[in-house]
Amino acid sequence: MSAKWERESDASKGTLTFEIDTETVQKGIDKAFKQTQKRITVPGFRKGHVPRTIFNQMYGEEALYQDALNAVLPDAYEAAIKETEIEPVAQPEISIDSMEKGQPWKISATIFVKPEVTLGEYKGMSVPKQDTAVSDADVDSELEKKRQQQAELVLKEEAAANGDTVVIDYVGTIDGEKFDGGSADNYSLELGSGSFIPGFEDQLVGHKAEEEVDVKVTFPEDYHAKELAGKEANFAVTIHEVKEKQLPEMDDEFAKDVDEDVDTLAELKEKTKKQLQEQKEVAAKSAIEDAAIDAAVANATIQDIPQAMLDSDVNNQMQQYLAGMQQQGINPQMYFQITGTTEDDLKKQFEDGAEKRVKTHLVLEAVVEDANLKATDEEIDQELSDLAEEYNMEKDAVEKALSKDMLAHDVEIKKAVDLIADSAKQDLPADED
Repeated sequence: MSAKWERESDASKGTLTFEIDTETVQKGIDKAFKQTQKRITVPGFRKGHVPRTIFNQMYGEEALYQDALNAVLPDAYEAAIKETEIEPVAQPEISIDSMEKGQPWKISATIFVKPEVTLGEYKGMSVPKQDTAVSDADVDSELEKKRQQQAELVLKEEAAANGDTVVIDYVGTIDGEKFDGGSADNYSLELGSGSFIPGFEDQLVGHKAEEEVDVKVTFPEDYHAKELAGKEANFAVTIHEVKEKQLPEMDDEFAKDVDEDVDTLAELKEKTKKQLQEQKEVAAKSAIEDAAIDAAVANATIQDIPQAMLDSDVNNQMQQYLAGMQQQGINPQMYFQITGTTEDDLKKQFEDGAEKRVKTHLVLEAVVEDANLKATDEEIDQELSDLAEEYNMEKDAVEKALSKDMLAHDVEIKKAVDLIADSAKQDLPADED
């Protein structure tokens, strides 16, 4: 096949021209005739038995060209792509340049391909220093969280304070009329948690059990229920109980309650310190990777990204997200109902980072090529095992779902990430919160 690719200047778009040889064209015409022959009726011949010569006399062989083209074009297009070694990222726009009888058919295809990437520096990137030290204060703070989780709620006679839990009935009205979702009985509310409309919880502080309180609030302008946004409401609240947290002593018994594998508070502190250390090291590694890769992407020159690539990324992100929800037993319809969002809302959420994600992937692919990173059979097999464990699937099932090329690509991208991150230098001031 004679195929030629011409990229437009400084663009991810170009024209692929190729020919379909006469032998292939003839096979396509023959196939088209057999299909057409079954459908047409010609006087003097049984349906499906009109001779080729009669058909050509009546309709002309050219009547078969479109069906013939439909039959042979897909394979010819794929062969032209392989010959020119391009990577289309969207469906082509096909133009027929010539379909002369007895001659090769000449085709043009306008195609968007992956943008060209010119790498800058990607090794030895300067990144912010990461603090992985764990202090005694860090350990004490973590243990205090666990202590709060072990707290018991006990009735108190005194007035409610922030941090206490009140059990209440409430009836909400706007202009004297009740509204959906504005009433509840025996609701447990932790004061100061911020789980209710701003100002609601504050007005219950200082009140005791059996008191009735009129709470007046204004719904925020951006409230999720648009029919309530910005409106003033009155809540008739009855306080049934006031409960305060009773915290356990920070001693060996507390330690054993929190973790059955330890016997003393000292052991719990040591174990907690080790866990925090591991968490900080994982977070530091991730931060270094992100910063180093961001720097490598910033150093690269990337042609304009076709919209089709951005659309494909958004679609993939949405599918992965909804598949994760499905694993938790939440189908897409249920998810949108629970969250009060739509498919368009989710799409917009992923559109925000699409350009960055696509650019990052393009740069990582360029690093794979530049550094000649290759996935070994052992690494591909390990990737299979890791995916099977992650998705709780049989290894054979994963292997059937993913081609070896796909697995090799993922391994090589990870190797590019490691190459960039492992060579990074922590010589910038630490990021401040």
